[in-house]
Amino acid sequence: MIQCLRRSLKMIGKEQEIHKIFKNCPDNLEFKKLRKRIIRLTKETIQDYKMIEDGGKWLVCLSGGKDSFTLLAALIELKWRGLFPLDFLAFNLDQGQPNFPKTILPQFLESMDIPFRVEYQDTYSVVKSKIPTHKTYCSLCSRLRRGHLYRIARQEGCTAIVLGHHQDDILETFFMNLFHGGKLSSMPPKLLNDEGDLFVLRPLAKVSERDCARFSDCLQFPIIPCDLCGSQEGLERQKIKTMLEQWEKDFPGRKQIMYKALSNSKPSHLLDKSLFDFTNLVRN
Repeated sequence: MIQCLRRSLKMIGKEQEIHKIFKNCPDNLEFKKLRKRIIRLTKETIQDYKMIEDGGKWLVCLSGGKDSFTLLAALIELKWRGLFPLDFLAFNLDQGQPNFPKTILPQFLESMDIPFRVEYQDTYSVVKSKIPTHKTYCSLCSRLRRGHLYRIARQEGCTAIVLGHHQDDILETFFMNLFHGGKLSSMPPKLLNDEGDLFVLRPLAKVSERDCARFSDCLQFPIIPCDLCGSQEGLERQKIKTMLEQWEKDFPGRKQIMYKALSNSKPSHLLDKSLFDFTNLVRN
């Protein structure tokens, strides 16, 4: 499988066009390296966490941001190369945000011949009515959105909800939970919902935000900003992002080391009694 992937990656750039989504591909070595890296890391994550199951179908969630566009393009490339043998449906939830450009995603997906569904649910008004302006909207917004995603996935016969969260999102969530929740947890690449009937998958778990941004910019995707969250200043997540960016600037490679640490835990060297039996630990 690894040799097959390597051969496939070497082919990138040799075809005139494998899919219309790549029509704006720059013909330079820097972009080819970027594209290879994103495809390789996405494939590794899918393989490492055993995301592909027989008879599976993915609901690929598109927000219109750089991350979800990168996810969509990566899955299209992997599917074209025979490395992703599943059907998927692109889905966008229009949450009723003011001035949301409703036509951009449908027009883009139609022009790319990508199967999709768009549904309108005014979660924006609910969030605004429930959360004071000085509080963070993200938590309630995410819960409301996730409920609709589960419902749509079941209606469409999907077995997994697929999100565009990347490596930086995972690190930021870890520190958010550490600093504000008092727990060691983050966004796992693969999660089973409480009902046990749907997976939540994050194939971009190893891909950096910087690479997603460069990739989307090169391919000229029609990026849609999140005005709901973006309208708030001083978000705690933004403070965490700034902190991590400063660490990376001062110590290049620091974020990659921290990400690696999330898959290299030692329960015997932590304090959680539910993960390690300290009580029955005895001397020889």
